[in-house]
Amino acid sequence: MGVIHPLPKGFADMPINEALFAAMKAASFVKPNARKSYRLQRMAEELIARAAPANPKCRVDDATAAMPDGHALPLRVFTPVAPYGAPPPKTQTEDGSDVPIPTPRGTILFFHGGGWVTGGINLYTQACAHMAVRLQRRVISVEYRLAPEYRFPTAAEDCYEAARQLFAGELDLPATPAGEGAPDPNDIVLFGDSAGGNLAAAVSLMARDRGEFMPRTQMLLYPVVGNDYNPDTSPFESVRSNGTDYILTAQDMADYVDMYRSSVQDLTNPYFAPITAHNLSGQPRTLVLSAEYCPLRDEDEAYARRLQLVNGDHAVSCYRVSNGVHGYLLNTSAVELVATTYRLIEHFLDGTPLAAPAAGAAGGTAGAADTTMAAASTVSTASTASTASSADGAPRTTEGGAAWRDVLGTD
Repeated sequence: MGVIHPLPKGFADMPINEALFAAMKAASFVKPNARKSYRLQRMAEELIARAAPANPKCRVDDATAAMPDGHALPLRVFTPVAPYGAPPPKTQTEDGSDVPIPTPRGTILFFHGGGWVTGGINLYTQACAHMAVRLQRRVISVEYRLAPEYRFPTAAEDCYEAARQLFAGELDLPATPAGEGAPDPNDIVLFGDSAGGNLAAAVSLMARDRGEFMPRTQMLLYPVVGNDYNPDTSPFESVRSNGTDYILTAQDMADYVDMYRSSVQDLTNPYFAPITAHNLSGQPRTLVLSAEYCPLRDEDEAYARRLQLVNGDHAVSCYRVSNGVHGYLLNTSAVELVATTYRLIEHFLDGTPLAAPAAGAAGGTAGAADTTMAAASTVSTASTASTASSADGAPRTTEGGAAWRDVLGTD
C-alpha cells in the first residue's frame, strides 16, 4: 500500500477477553435466522434509537431528497457546534459576548449498515452525531429504502441520487453556523459501514460510469464487496475462519445477499458486488478498514489491493483493526475500537499524526481492559488472500501472505 508511518511507542494491543469471545460465540449460535427475524430486528432497533441520548455538541436537522420515482428520501443532517474534547457550547460567555461556533471542515455523506435490510438514520443518530463532532464535519445520513421490500438496485440508486444532488448543490440543507448551505464538492466524503460501505463503493463506480459527478474521497468500514458467503465455495478464508462465532455469520451474509438481490444476475453486477468489477480505475482516494474477526475481512483487503493496483499506491490506505468484530461502530462497549477508527480516519482525511494518547487520558487504556480493545495493522499488500489481476484489474484470487506493520491505537 501507500506509505504509512508506524505509530510511536505507547500504543498497546489489549485483546478481547475470553469471556467476551465466549459470549459472542453463544450469541451467534442461538440468534434467529436473519430471513425470519429482520422485522423484529427493525422494531428492536427503533426502541434502541429512542433510548439513545442526544449529543449536546451537535445540531440535528432533518431534510429530504426527491427521488426520480417521487419518493421523498429522508436525510438527517448533523452539524458540530463545539470542538471535539470541548465542553458543550454556551450561547454566551459570562461577559455577554457570543461564543464562536466552529465551521465544519467539510461534509460526509453517510450510508448506514444493516445488510441492506435493517438499520436506518434513527439507529445511527448517536453514531453520526459523534462522527460529526469527532471529525468536525457536517454529516448527512441517508435513509435509503430497505430490502426485501425494495430490492437491488433501489438502495444503490437512492444513495446515488442523494449524492448527485449533494454534489450539484440541489439539496435544501440547513445552513452551517457560518451560513453555508450547499457544500463545496471538493470537500464531500462518501462513507459507509457494512452494507453502507457497499453502497459507497457502488456510488463511486456509478459516478465514474455516468459522468454526472465524481467523489474525490471515500471511506469504507468493513464493507460488503463480495457475493459468495458459502464456506465451501468462497475464495476468502475469513468467511470460514470468522463465519460462525462473531455475531455476523456467513449464513447471515448469504441471507442478506438473497434478500437484497432481484435476480441471480445481480451477483456479478459491480454495483451489487464491487469486487466483481472488471474495471476499478478512476476511483476516489480510498480508505478501507477491515475488522480482524469479521467474515468480510479478506474480501475487504482484496478490494483495497485491487483498487491500489489500478489507481496507485497513493490512492488507497487499508488497515486491519485488530480485535475488531463486524458492526463495532454501533457497539457502545467498543470504545477503543471506535476511537482507533477515528484516529485512522483523521490521519487519512487531515494528516493528523498517529500519536499515542497520554497515559491515563480519557478514553485511553486505563480502565478499558474489560472492553474490546483497539488496534490496527497496516496492510502492505492489502490482503491475506492477496489478489493477482489481469491487465484490466479483474480479480484472480490466490492465497498469499500479507506484509504487516503494527499500528496500534487507543483514544
